[in-house]
Amino acid sequence: MLDQLRRAPRLPNAVGVGYKPQHFDDLRQDPGPVAWIEVHAENYMGDGGRPLAQLRALSEDFAISIHGVGLSIGGEGPLDAEHLARLKRLCDWIEPASFSEHLAWSTHGAEFLNDLLPLPYTEETLGRVAAHIDQVQETLGRQMLLENPSSYLIFEESDLSETDFLEALTRKTGCGLLLDVNNVFVSSTNLGLSPQAYIDAYPTDRVGEIHVGGHDEDHDDYGAPLLIDSHGKPVVDPVWSLLEYTLAQTGPKPVLVEWDTNVPEWPVLRDDAARAARALVA
Repeated sequence: MLDQLRRAPRLPNAVGVGYKPQHFDDLRQDPGPVAWIEVHAENYMGDGGRPLAQLRALSEDFAISIHGVGLSIGGEGPLDAEHLARLKRLCDWIEPASFSEHLAWSTHGAEFLNDLLPLPYTEETLGRVAAHIDQVQETLGRQMLLENPSSYLIFEESDLSETDFLEALTRKTGCGLLLDVNNVFVSSTNLGLSPQAYIDAYPTDRVGEIHVGGHDEDHDDYGAPLLIDSHGKPVVDPVWSLLEYTLAQTGPKPVLVEWDTNVPEWPVLRDDAARAARALVA
């Protein structure tokens, strides 16, 4: 079956941005270095209307990456068949260059939680997540990329590192990986780890896409730094440096600049895209 899947990535090794409707005209008139855009699948599962019309128009000039946030790949229950069917319909319609989801869970029974929650890294979890990835790839007829999460704690029961867990998933399922560099920085800061060591251990040969974004800074009850993955602020210099470190390991890859809340005017986002483009050729 894996040999029959449409393989990712087909995105260009260039810069993309997370698309927001207020930037529709700017993207068409003054895209700068932007060669592709990412949209969240759940915002485009309706029947017709302006969102789908705009997406179709943009697909004439930009490669499209579909990023899911609602499949609950790590959930204990079965995947939502109706949600998966809507996702297939969207992918069959727009034919994205890439499809990705999060290594997280967000459902419990019939309840949907508006968050991406962490998993223990065990053999039991590995088997469940692999089965869900197999189901998604077989349903969509295409390879998916799996994104590393932002972490705020470590499960005592975990007996695999996150990088080993992700590498094992790629071997079991043939999926690719979406390496979110900001998530690596957030997790490493929160857990007192080295982000460079994480990148060194990461299965970079399976990376199909790289993300950078902003985060909020806080402190925990003991005064230690606590970073929150918010995508609502500029990318900080240490994350830009970590992107350069990562690209030195991976070589050129599609790089996305994410900005999902407090979205700035287009020139600000275009300037971030230009900085990402410079990192790609450094």
